Amino acid sequence: MTEKIESYLKKHTEALVKDIGIEAAAGVAGKSKATLGRYYSADPDHADRFMPIDVVARIEAVAAFPHVTQALAELGGLELSFDERRRNRPVGGVGADVVVLSQRFAMLMAEYHASILDGKITTAEARRLLAETQALQKVLIEMKLHLEDETVR
Repeated sequence: MTEKIESYLKKHTEALVKDIGIEAAAGVAGKSKATLGRYYSADPDHADRFMPIDVVARIEAVAAFPHVTQALAELGGLELSFDERRRNRPVGGVGADVVVLSQRFAMLMAEYHASILDGKITTAEARRLLAETQALQKVLIEMKLHLEDETVR
């Protein structure tokens, strides 16, 4: 890793721990406060220490924002869409997902139709289309999760 990446990850690790507080983070992670501090320490003795991914997942599950996941996505050139609902078990099932999927697709097509009436898509129209596409993507992800649940049973 380069020094810049290491520093970036350590800063986001610190933000994650401070998001819920070091006491709470230690309890959730099953690690001592000193160990958590070493994961984001800029001290040369701890330069090669990073928070294990399972610990990141445990802390991010209770944090207000997935700081480390966001940092990793950015480093990989990806963009995440944060959903405030943060449901672990989506309500409904595949049937409900199909209904929501068809409604969202209809909204996307209506937005697209309105956008191309004048022959060009403006920046504002593109933003609305992007928002509808992301909403549709969320529905598809929830549907995928429901289908995966069905295959486990």
